Amino acid sequence: MDLAAWIISIEGTETGKTTAMILALVAAFMHAALGVLQKGRHDPWMSRGAVDISVGLISIPLAIFVVPLPGPELWVLFPGMMLIHLGYKWLVAMAYSRGAFSAVYPVVRGTGPLVTVIFAGVVFGEFFSVGQWGGVALLSGGIFALAAYNLRKEQIDRQILLAAIGLAFLAGVSTAVYTVYDAYAIRAAENPFTFIVWFFLLEGVLFPLLLWRRWLQADDLVGLFRRGILGAVIAYFSFGCVFLATRLDKVGEAAALRETSVVFGAIMGWLILGERIGPVRAGLMIVIAGGAVFVEFG
Repeated sequence: MDLAAWIISIEGTETGKTTAMILALVAAFMHAALGVLQKGRHDPWMSRGAVDISVGLISIPLAIFVVPLPGPELWVLFPGMMLIHLGYKWLVAMAYSRGAFSAVYPVVRGTGPLVTVIFAGVVFGEFFSVGQWGGVALLSGGIFALAAYNLRKEQIDRQILLAAIGLAFLAGVSTAVYTVYDAYAIRAAENPFTFIVWFFLLEGVLFPLLLWRRWLQADDLVGLFRRGILGAVIAYFSFGCVFLATRLDKVGEAAALRETSVVFGAIMGWLILGERIGPVRAGLMIVIAGGAVFVEFG
């Protein structure tokens, strides 16, 4: 049995639910890593563009030789998918260019699960228990508290800071939109890996083309694409894992577990970017992790 057939065979089973939980946590770790990579010394627009080009190039041989061609059910959904993800990338890059990673990232991730649970309830008829709603409240509340704590140390103009937070909030809403839309698309696909590979193939086209003026002014393309190739590998795991998780189990649960990326992001910000954690942030990360536990087992 190949991997795609195995994924399909465990849909709706306890094995599928456990696998979805593991995949969502892997996605959380990888998503945080991708965020840190995008917030490095390079322009966040160019960093994301280099990742997209790299991930598109990786996807070409996979699309030709490994996975079946998409059916008509996916071609209908691909244009909307590309536009939604383009909007998300634009909002994230705008937010990162205005505020510190430790302040902006939690706002993006805290908004996502609240809105996703609501959207998933409308689109897929998902039901959350009182305990799970409590977990969502703990998780998002902890993330927003983490953002508020980090904002206290921001030394930039108030108007710029408010713009960064507003853009981060909109990016969080767009996260919920693309999570539900992509979940609908991968569930419609006959082969889930066809959707994943073609998603990345198409992702490697639109956003980089919109950056053509910046490519002409770039002064460290070698370093940029070194990061881009690494980011492409991370992105495949980050988005690929959460795609599969939303096919195997509730979209809302997968989205909430993915937002433990804030915990991973804070740790990476400390280890890689030199940002301090401290007792308050450590306590909030425990709250966030506890909320994720309630979402999964509540």
